[in-house]
Amino acid sequence: MSTPIEDYAMLGNCRSAALVTRAGSIDWLCLPRFDSDAVFAALLGTPEHGRWLLCPADESARSQRSYRDGSLVLDTIFETDSGQLLVTDFMVASHNGEVHNHLVRRVEALRGRVPMRTELVMRFGYGLIVPWVTQQDDGLRAVAGPDQLLLRTPLTIDSHDMVSTAEFTLEPGQSTWFVLSHGASHLEQPPALEVEEALQTTLSFWEDWSSRCADAGRWSAQVKRSLVVLKGLSYLPTGAIVAAPTASLPESLGGERNWDYRYCWLRDSSFTLLALTNAGYREEAAAFRDWVKRAVAGTPGQLQALYGVGGERRLPEWVADWLPGYGDSRPVNLGNAAAKQFQLDVYGELIGMLEAARLRGMESGESGIELERAFLIELEQRWHDPDEGIWEVRSGRRHFTHSKLMAWRAFDLAAQNEASYCEEDRARWREQATQVHADILANALHPDGYFVQSYGGEALDAALLLMPLTGFLPPDDPRLVATVEAIRDRLTVDGLVQRYATEQAGDGLPDGEGTFLACSFWLVEALAIIGHTDQALERYTALLALCNDVGLLAEEYDPRGRRMLGNFPQGYSHVALVNAAYRLNNLHDIQRTSTEIHA
Repeated sequence: MSTPIEDYAMLGNCRSAALVTRAGSIDWLCLPRFDSDAVFAALLGTPEHGRWLLCPADESARSQRSYRDGSLVLDTIFETDSGQLLVTDFMVASHNGEVHNHLVRRVEALRGRVPMRTELVMRFGYGLIVPWVTQQDDGLRAVAGPDQLLLRTPLTIDSHDMVSTAEFTLEPGQSTWFVLSHGASHLEQPPALEVEEALQTTLSFWEDWSSRCADAGRWSAQVKRSLVVLKGLSYLPTGAIVAAPTASLPESLGGERNWDYRYCWLRDSSFTLLALTNAGYREEAAAFRDWVKRAVAGTPGQLQALYGVGGERRLPEWVADWLPGYGDSRPVNLGNAAAKQFQLDVYGELIGMLEAARLRGMESGESGIELERAFLIELEQRWHDPDEGIWEVRSGRRHFTHSKLMAWRAFDLAAQNEASYCEEDRARWREQATQVHADILANALHPDGYFVQSYGGEALDAALLLMPLTGFLPPDDPRLVATVEAIRDRLTVDGLVQRYATEQAGDGLPDGEGTFLACSFWLVEALAIIGHTDQALERYTALLALCNDVGLLAEEYDPRGRRMLGNFPQGYSHVALVNAAYRLNNLHDIQRTSTEIHA
């Protein structure tokens, strides 16, 4: 059986990320960046596809873990009948000029004597390529093609059957360490590190960053943890933020809905920028905004839904057929063909993000204004067209209501921007917004009074929970309230929201998937907006309880199997958690102020 997704914790250095289990096995790591080939791919296969195990020799050992406050430095305490020890795992904080990645594992004996073992299986190319391994004075060097890995440690490492191992026992107060470093094979070896200094540097980096997080009231701890995750998913050299550090973790165990999320989706952009600015991280928000501007630059008609962390456009989807998949979920898809789909809503997301940045004092400059204007002109020509929509269906294009909603939002925001556009442009976009608004009301409203997924359809769609967040209709409009309540009553399982009913939607894929956590947080916000505050608070509390022991969330949750599904940790889930927290906290502050005034 595959390790449950929720049993993993993430390590990160704002370039890449590793996933480590409670039992001390690092099962996923791509180097040198998020979307590079994995050097540990046991997450999607077996230990033979690459992993790094560090744990007590006693298989009955118990473990308890936690992050150092406000960081991605992970402490795991292992306890056996003979003693107790601490393993500290982290990826060394890097800076823009850094060309190497370093993964550190430090072991310290706390009580008694605990025999330990480590097993390092280094594989390149997602578990396919066995490197050439040689002994060095301070450890091992592994080379294959363009990559090299160096393992440095004061311990003696034995290599046999393409596996590197060591066994050791520490007395109380003693410690030892391992450093795995990556670099290009044609360049000099990555430099050796002083482990204690690297730990303090990394802790200082995270402490400085997380200490700036704005207060979120009773949810401040969860918000800070989610923002640290989001920071860990950012790619420092460019400012991009990946959706998740993993690929092909299934939305249904044993199913085919397995996608690569190590890329940057434009539709996440406005909500991500909102989360960062709400929390006070304007520098990161501006860096992300600037990445978006660079990525989309070019002919507006060639706008994509997603890009690589450097702004790459070619993300071909292919199958790693030598990997059995997580929980035998096949195919193992790498790359993402959705990059070639037409998704109308991303025009709205792009304009929404740029306008949100402007309203928060992050001006785009003349070039940014011209870029935005070019995409608005393109949207004028294309908003009438059907598309594949927010959920990237593979069954053909439709007139998705959410896509039209985002087009309306783009025109509506631009029409209000007196600082950037002339009256003639604004009047034209005001008229476009009026047309799209009328089009949605005429074609997307069910006879029973709620909005549906696509024109002329019957299916509900959780994406329409964003309708209250955009201001498309007043919060007390019966059609808006009916839509939120219909989704709440008919598109949830144990209070958790499904994207849509897969058996009804005809999306070109087999039925079945978990509930979407981001959508479930959208429901919290929507309920708060329409005045169902108590329900919103109750659902938010229940959602927070789904976080794993170190505060992480996947893309989806299976309420029947009571386990996480999909890629992990999922940035969009954490962004939605943050935005819902600030909305509820602001609502609480407003209610408290009102009470004080009337008192």
